[in-house]
Amino acid sequence: MDRCYNVLFLCNGNSARSIMAESLLNHWGKDRFQAYSAGSQPKGEVHPLTLELLGEMDFPLEGLRSKSLDEFTQAGAPEMDFVFTVCDQARDETCAVWPGHPLTAHWDVPDPLAAGSEDAVRAVYDEALRILDNRIRLLASLPIEQLDQLKIEQEIERIAQAMPAPMPA
Repeated sequence: MDRCYNVLFLCNGNSARSIMAESLLNHWGKDRFQAYSAGSQPKGEVHPLTLELLGEMDFPLEGLRSKSLDEFTQAGAPEMDFVFTVCDQARDETCAVWPGHPLTAHWDVPDPLAAGSEDAVRAVYDEALRILDNRIRLLASLPIEQLDQLKIEQEIERIAQAMPAPMPA
């Protein structure tokens, strides 16, 4: 059996983008990845639209909750192989020192909750979900076991730039 890689997605509030990434990777990564998410200033609840969109697409909802980064810096927490920030605020904050020195990258994803009107929020949610879905499928398809660390770093940086194809008009 291949090794299972632990992945942590970080964002400030841990109510939308990082939660979506956790659910998507646990779906697409199945037995190869175990995804987690956390926030430096967690909202304390997952935004209802996050759960609605994930549910509509039959992505896993079980266990999704807004949680603090502190849970993953405590003794006994899973050792991370990868840590991805998905919002600019989390990228710019001082990050924890991670045991095992996981590979890190910033995956800039638009903030749906900063979009304004309800229609704009929904449109940005859809865009964020498409971006994350595309990047996570690319990550899940990497033959990590066959790559050296430098090549893996290059690949996760390449994935950070990946954008999904535009939606048909």
